[in-house]
Amino acid sequence: MSDNVPDPWFEPLTEFDVLMSQNQMPHISPFQALFDEAEELLLATRPEGFEPEEIAALAFEELPESEKAAAMTELFYTYWAAREQDRRAIARLEAGESRG
Repeated sequence: MSDNVPDPWFEPLTEFDVLMSQNQMPHISPFQALFDEAEELLLATRPEGFEPEEIAALAFEELPESEKAAAMTELFYTYWAAREQDRRAIARLEAGESRG
């Protein structure tokens, strides 16, 4: 389906949506935007260091309640994707070691 043809199940695309699609701009979720802001804040205010989960906790706290379920889904998917990537990397390493 073309980006310019409305899908009956979804709201019609706005002019902004069409421009973003035509220019192949990545979609940034509210959680991603707040995560980036939280990381910048922690880097600026805690140059001695911080734990990665502090970034996510700070970002999650700032989300409107209506966005928290989507953020949790995003976090769960990201965790799963990282595990899958690790498993593939380990399998490649093991396959390479067994050939050597």
